[in-house]
Amino acid sequence: MKRALVTGGSGGIGAAICRRLAADGCHVIVHANRGREKAETVVGEILAGGGSAEAIIFDVTDREPAATALADLLAAGPIQILVNNAGIHADAVFPGMSGEQWDSVIDVSLNGFFNVTRPLILPMIRTRWGRIINISSVAAITGNRGQVNYSAAKGALHAASKSLAREAASRGTTVNAVAPGIIATGMADGVFDAATIKALELTQRAGKPEEVADLVGFLASEQAADLSGQMISINGAPIWSFS
Repeated sequence: MKRALVTGGSGGIGAAICRRLAADGCHVIVHANRGREKAETVVGEILAGGGSAEAIIFDVTDREPAATALADLLAAGPIQILVNNAGIHADAVFPGMSGEQWDSVIDVSLNGFFNVTRPLILPMIRTRWGRIINISSVAAITGNRGQVNYSAAKGALHAASKSLAREAASRGTTVNAVAPGIIATGMADGVFDAATIKALELTQRAGKPEEVADLVGFLASEQAADLSGQMISINGAPIWSFS
């Protein structure tokens, strides 16, 4: 049974990814920072459905405690599938953006990627099988007003994914990025109302977390062994520019 770690696994997209990987036969490690109860709820749902799961709590931005938590996981064997899903918003127009708003978003999305991925990739390489899927955003492609920090963090994650894919390609480890558009989660509900979604998406609806999870499930599978260094966006034929 392959072991999969999903950071930010207690939220809308993260929880859907956890459920999908569990349905595919993985032992899923549901990560959260503060939301232990939500993570345990996801674990309970997976166990109730006959799957295998556990919760883990640590801050992806705090390097040493994160390394300790990951070392404890690795003591039981390699993590073959890593989904870097943890991310936050701290929106503001750039002239009014505080240093804290900039740092916090960069810290979770980009430094969190480093802090979690670096300890886990060597065991993948040694076993010559690994899947790293980084959850990005369409904002990294198009930009978005009020999200210079978020767009910058996710854009950097794209570049890191492409570079790491080149390093790991000959060792059975793939690295890809998934860039969702408007997805029906709590994070999007306060930003996009129904009229805005219809104006922006030619499909006339927001995407579903399960649709993102289905793509992640494929990228984590044997069938995606020759797919690496790619950025795949999930959105409904958007009329983008966010302008």
